[in-house]
Amino acid sequence: MAAELPIPVYTNLSDVHTDTATAADQAVRWNELTLEFEKRFGKKPTYIARAPGRVNLIGEHIDYALFGVFPAAVERDILIACAPSETHTTPGGVNADNLNPRYVRQTFSPMLKSSVTAQEEQEAAGAVHVEPWHLDIDKKELRWESYVKAGYYGVLNRFFGNATTSSSSEYHPVPVDLLVTGTVPAGSGLSSSAAMVVASTLAFLAVNDKLSGVTKGQLVEMAMENEKRVGVNSGGMDQAASVISMPHSALYITFFPSLSAEPIPLPIPRTTPRAVFVCANSLVVSDKAVGAKTRYNLRVVETLVGARALALKLGLSLGPADRPTFREVLGRWLGYSEAKGESSDLDVNELRVGLERILPEVERLRPVTADKDGQEGVTLQRMIAWSGLEEAQFRELYLSWVDVEATHFQLYKRAKHVFSEALRVLQFRDVCNRAAVSEGALPESVLKELGELMDASQESCSEFFECSCPELDELTQLAREAGAYGSRLTGAGWGGCTVSLVAEDKVDEFIATVKASYPPYKNLEGEALREVIFATKPSSGASVFKFVD
Repeated sequence: MAAELPIPVYTNLSDVHTDTATAADQAVRWNELTLEFEKRFGKKPTYIARAPGRVNLIGEHIDYALFGVFPAAVERDILIACAPSETHTTPGGVNADNLNPRYVRQTFSPMLKSSVTAQEEQEAAGAVHVEPWHLDIDKKELRWESYVKAGYYGVLNRFFGNATTSSSSEYHPVPVDLLVTGTVPAGSGLSSSAAMVVASTLAFLAVNDKLSGVTKGQLVEMAMENEKRVGVNSGGMDQAASVISMPHSALYITFFPSLSAEPIPLPIPRTTPRAVFVCANSLVVSDKAVGAKTRYNLRVVETLVGARALALKLGLSLGPADRPTFREVLGRWLGYSEAKGESSDLDVNELRVGLERILPEVERLRPVTADKDGQEGVTLQRMIAWSGLEEAQFRELYLSWVDVEATHFQLYKRAKHVFSEALRVLQFRDVCNRAAVSEGALPESVLKELGELMDASQESCSEFFECSCPELDELTQLAREAGAYGSRLTGAGWGGCTVSLVAEDKVDEFIATVKASYPPYKNLEGEALREVIFATKPSSGASVFKFVD
């Protein structure tokens, strides 16, 4: 399995970027980073850690319902040049610099928990504490170095746990100089934060000579845990895509009964015409914390309550403490006994058939009498009644851990999206797998099939899950009019990016047409335009570049 492979360590840039044109473009950037590191720290770096961002090609808002998703790594990435420090004398001390002039140098040192005084601990209230090491991360005011520290935490905790009982230098982390640069746009839905934490984790592993024996799957787990230090509780899609991805491939990532990632070759390098993905930022900033009561948190509650309500309407037996997901309900309805962390006999083909069978059953969640304004949601009281619970039980199970705000809860619409989107993911996967076993050039009809699924996903995100926004709807429509085979939002939605499937020889024309027709782009030129709309091919996952004499 891909997750069991070791972290790649390269000595040639052509191994990092297998595409010749991309490698040539990146050589300039990597050289500039290396020269700037030498200028600032007086020596060459010993390693450069690389972690790409990711784009979810299809499968939005179904990961927390435990259905599979289909992301790919993008060519844009985070790079961290690093070397043992000759100026920082504290064990494990860090001089962290950033090529972006907006971010000033930060110097910090981890402290053994036993050396933290009571006063310091009180002053660091709200910071993260992990035995045996201590680093301050204020989650209320995240800064760029917070993500560097987050990556450091896992390395300290996993590899230097014996530092409290030994004074030997081998049990203490080395002082580090590092220089960060990145091309993944922040806040765009392309997982810049996950890429930053993965790159940071890799940098500290490499400079402390701890890469040996670490698998890609273990790095994913470390990065997931590390990102919690900055308040992000992730299901693993972002980290898995950044770490495990392969060139020209996407990942089919499943979460139940266990996390797994299967590389799936994408047909776009073999179609006539060849195609690429174009990411376009709507320039609407979507912050999960802002409006969470009516957006992200509300969707989580609606999908969970919808799963319980549907299970009962399908005749499944549930206890008062059971809070199943839609994926778990489907498995039980199909007659499978599944448990988290254990193997399942429900394979992909049976899952696809099951999704097709259960979609008509979702109509059971549509209220018998809709309001005169076409309201298809249910009130809180009706939702409680559908759950089969007493009000106190319901509030404890579904509302005690999250704040939501709504007059009507859209259980039917959310279920309609989740099951249909899960089916589209499998259909997208099927198109790719059929193409992979075909010989020779592939017809344009393959691109049209993929594009139709992307368009259907966008329609469902907009109409049933209501996670789009006017700007995303407009941008995807303009993309289709400009010649895209398909276009959809990617990421949480309510802003952020779209992803479009575009013929490679039409990219410049496509971008020019979108620029002319999407109002927020009209005054952007040069690098400013390239920051918000750019073509990308599926990239390789995270790796380490080692400098050799």
